[in-house]
Amino acid sequence: MTALIEARGLTRVHRGPRRALFGPRETTTALDGVDLDVTEGSALGVIGESGSGKSTLVRLLLALDAPTTGSVRIDGREVDAASPARALHWLRRETGIVFQDPYASLDARMRVGRIIAEPLWALGIDGDRRARVAEVLAAVGLDADAAARYPHEFSGGQRQRIAIARAIVHRPRILVGDEPLSALDVSVRAQILEVLADLRRSEGLTLVLVSHEIGVVQSICDEVVVMSSGRIVERGTTARVLAQPQHPYTRQLLAAIPTLPGI
Repeated sequence: MTALIEARGLTRVHRGPRRALFGPRETTTALDGVDLDVTEGSALGVIGESGSGKSTLVRLLLALDAPTTGSVRIDGREVDAASPARALHWLRRETGIVFQDPYASLDARMRVGRIIAEPLWALGIDGDRRARVAEVLAAVGLDADAAARYPHEFSGGQRQRIAIARAIVHRPRILVGDEPLSALDVSVRAQILEVLADLRRSEGLTLVLVSHEIGVVQSICDEVVVMSSGRIVERGTTARVLAQPQHPYTRQLLAAIPTLPGI
């Protein structure tokens, strides 16, 4: 099957300050030669410890940052992060993203309806925007009257539902979650996972879910890639990788999952 997302040779090197006046700049390699294919309609989990390069990878896929070397293609079209914002409107229409912190990702001064409708205005999408906002609110399990309220009037889980509604309001083909559940308690995580699974089925979304929590990826993703020190060290179906890990780092991650004695 043809990949909807193709990344080839992605590298991201950050340059630091000089320690001496004429000395070289220090460099940090956040991503080191990553190749990745994501098939349309699939759900891919990206796991690894903090600093492994997970968030850097998705930022490059979405042109929120530019790679030092390498290329990204979405549906065969090359992504150039250095392009003017208007030239990337096609990419913004194809993609939506949900960030980690539902408290920081929503503007506290704006009503929920305006927050959700923002991508429709920014991308120049015509139609009944109010009706579309009500539609996506229902899709994430919130009442239409939520549109008239402010973010501070909602719980953390409800705010993340609002963030998901904003991410899908323009009908993207790709939804990226960058640690979208880590700021939520366990019971709320289960609810948001159910929302994501339902949206994947109803909207035909291709899902890329970044997480350091293996249980989250196991519950929703078909495939998984394991990252360490800016590289993909293992990839495969979620069932195979988690049941029969081949790389020592993957085995180390699985061994670190806490368990209760006798269970």
